[in-house]
Parts: sequence; C-alpha cells; structure tokens
Amino acid sequence: MPTPSPARLRGFVRRHTRLTPVPGLPGIRVHTADDVMALCRLAGRELGQADPPLPFWAFPWAGGLAVARYLVDHADEVTGRDVLDVAAGSGLCGIVAMRSGARAVSAVDIDPLAEAAVALNARANGVRIDFARRDLLTDPPPDYAVILAGDVCYEERMAARMVDWLRIAARRGARVLLGDPGRTYLPADLVCLATYVVETTCELEDRAVKPSAVYTIRAEP
Repeated sequence: MPTPSPARLRGFVRRHTRLTPVPGLPGIRVHTADDVMALCRLAGRELGQADPPLPFWAFPWAGGLAVARYLVDHADEVTGRDVLDVAAGSGLCGIVAMRSGARAVSAVDIDPLAEAAVALNARANGVRIDFARRDLLTDPPPDYAVILAGDVCYEERMAARMVDWLRIAARRGARVLLGDPGRTYLPADLVCLATYVVETTCELEDRAVKPSAVYTIRAEP
C-alpha cells in the first residue's frame, strides 16, 4: 500500500489527537492521543500495516520530557547551533531546542505519521523544523553540533544500534544529549547530567510521575 499523502497524514493526526499543553514545559503544546492501543490500530489501518509500531509520535515520552526540561534549563547547549533530533517522534525535543535558541533543527524518524506530527507540532509552537524520513543509523552520523535522542533505549536491538551510532557521533565532536527514565537497555557507562521528575501517563509507563534523566556520552580518544 502506498504511503498516504502528507496532507492526509496530517489530517489523521488532527482527528485522533488533541493539541495539549506539555506538563513542565510552559507554552509548549503537542498533539497527544488518549489511548495508545486504539491509536496503534488506527495508525496500522491508515498505513496498511498488519503489525504497526507504537505511535511514538502521539505522546511526550519520559526521556524526551527530560531532554526538553534540560534544554529549558541549559539553553546554552543549543543556542546558535545546528541540532539533530533523532528518532524524533512528536518532535518535542527539537521544538524546545528551537525555542531555546538553536540556529536550526532537523528531525529524523522512520514513521510517516511522525513527519505529520512534527509538522503540526512545530507550527503550533511557532518554530520551523526540517524533517527527513529515513533510518539514519545505517549511515555515519551527519555533521551536527548537538544530537538529541529522547527515550531510545526501550528495545534491545534499537538501543544497541542507537548508542553505537551516538558514540561515533560523540567521537566526531557532537554533543549528545540522551534522555531516559531507566529503561532496561540503557548503557551503564553514560554520564548523567541532570535528573527530573516528569509527568507522563499510565498509558505508557508504570506510573504517571517518574524520574527521568539526561545523559551524555564521554568522547573516547
């Protein structure tokens, strides 16, 4: 089944989510769903997928919330810099980076609905974010000053690929900021920069309020 047009996908996001304030981030709103499994089924039908992935684009995830909070507190990390938001989902991290003074933000995700969500969320928050729909992890990391990765260690193979790729980026001089609420596959050797208590939802987590931290990767020689 061909991928639906961008306009149709944006319409899907509008119909099945609500533009909602993000807890802990005054002035930021993203399109958010109420029922993860119901939306998963609807998204699979829309994209012609028998086994669709979770709609990562339809919720602010705990790791992304931590990265966003960190950028609000430490805008100097991104001010005047080119930023990449990898596995962007809703685009929350990239949106806050732009609102914190980034020169430009590019978001990357493999989900066509993430592209629609990022476009709508960026517009709702008065920023511009470029988007590419591709698997960046098959290529060497591109040349960005800062790379944001919110909540990417939820699955073993994904976490291994992502962290290996981010380590290469760090060795090449990128500042890597990875948010995570203590997922099983988070490597133990990352450097913790800050911890936040974030409001999420029991649709996604075991409790609605939980700690989530921001890490960086120590650049190896």
